[in-house]
Amino acid sequence: MSETILDVKGMTCPLPVLRANKTLRGLAAGDRLRVLATDRAAIGDFQAYCRETGHALLAWSEEAGVISFVIRKREDQA
Repeated sequence: MSETILDVKGMTCPLPVLRANKTLRGLAAGDRLRVLATDRAAIGDFQAYCRETGHALLAWSEEAGVISFVIRKREDQA
């Protein structure tokens, strides 16, 4: 499994989730996507997105104004 980094710092809702969705479509099942964002609304957006799509939000943290999300693509999607 690999990890891809998506930098969406400076983008506002809904762009971080839309870009993450597009990137996840190109990943293999089980791969991880690390999203770096600055929009605090992205916290709730990514929680809801993962609940609705079945991708796993493994972790999120914030440091120096940058929010990092780690998402694992669902196993049953190609």
